[in-house]
Amino acid sequence: MDVSAGAIAATTSRSSAGQRLHDLDALRGFALLGIFVVNITFMASGYPGNLITDPAFSSALDDAARFLSAVFVDMKFYILFSFLFGYSFTLQMEAAGRAGAAFAPRMLRRIAGLFVLGALHTALLYGGDILMTYAVVCLVLLAMRRVRDRTALRVAGVLYGLVLLSLLASGLFVNSSTFLPTRAEALANAEKATAAMLGGWGDVIGHHLSGLPLLVLQSATFQGPTALAMFLLGMVAGRRRLLAGVSGHEPVLRRIQLIGFPVGIAGGLAYALGGGNGESLAVGVSAATAPLLTAAYVATLLRMMHSPRFGFVRSALAPAGRIALTNYLGQSLLGLLIFSGIGLGLAGSVSPAGTTGLALLIFAAQLAVSAWWLRHHRYGPAEWALRRVTNGRAAGAGVPSVEHRLAARVGERRAR
Repeated sequence: MDVSAGAIAATTSRSSAGQRLHDLDALRGFALLGIFVVNITFMASGYPGNLITDPAFSSALDDAARFLSAVFVDMKFYILFSFLFGYSFTLQMEAAGRAGAAFAPRMLRRIAGLFVLGALHTALLYGGDILMTYAVVCLVLLAMRRVRDRTALRVAGVLYGLVLLSLLASGLFVNSSTFLPTRAEALANAEKATAAMLGGWGDVIGHHLSGLPLLVLQSATFQGPTALAMFLLGMVAGRRRLLAGVSGHEPVLRRIQLIGFPVGIAGGLAYALGGGNGESLAVGVSAATAPLLTAAYVATLLRMMHSPRFGFVRSALAPAGRIALTNYLGQSLLGLLIFSGIGLGLAGSVSPAGTTGLALLIFAAQLAVSAWWLRHHRYGPAEWALRRVTNGRAAGAGVPSVEHRLAARVGERRAR
């Protein structure tokens, strides 16, 4: 192969890899939006965390906002974010290989950094953190990184099946009233939690830390196993390069839409009408069908991003997804400043429709800020810090990328 052919091949390879990464970043940005729409309701009031509706917001508009979120948002985007984490795990393996670094020590440092960030995030910003759970579960993924695809898929299926069985069995055979507080107790607990959110640093941190036992329980019984199942699916998808070379015209994308939307929406309706998070059976039905609706969302987004008419969607979402960790932490910081007594003190005074609108407004601002930031920097602040821990050295923002160096060499040869 001569120099020109080699340059063309390298350019084509980089173009394919770039498309894959842009698609991945855009999907991650989309997942970040859905997660924030859910999280902001817990940042804004103590009622959702106590599985009860705030009686101050019981209008038809408020009920509609809660209902739509339950059908189309709840539980769907956590699944997508976890899948993408597993997919990105394979990219981390590739990056370690290119750098000639041992992957396990490198990943263990990254996991430790993620756990520390999660602990700080939980105590200072938002008690519903997912980073610590991801860090712990990633230890299992690291141990399983060499298993065959078939084994990974089987383990993922068994894990998710056990989660579904436990939820369905609990809904069918366990009387939740025996261990859940009464309505009066839940209302009192919600009022107390909201008051704590409106206090100073001590009250807010105390409120965040008071939810740790429930957070650990949820991680052990639901979020942890679910995350590991999605990590494994994402790892297999990453190995097989399922997002590489997507054109948006693949027949499978349409088939996913035709199956995923009706089944997923039906499950979302059953979840919303069946009592939502307060009923294990409703949660079980949602958990069984949410992956299908999530897959339909992904198929739709991929088709849109690769169409001439809606290609701008990828350009808009990708920067936010590329610095997803910074944006995730930033969302929690803004929630703290808007709702807690440390900031504006709006906890308990914003309606469900208002929190959804605020989430969309903040995310739109994050899209613009992310695009601006990446025009001047290679990494987000949180990504830079985590990358430094991972590599054991500074991630120099001014160091030319591999793509820049290759492009420069090709230009020099052409000039000759």
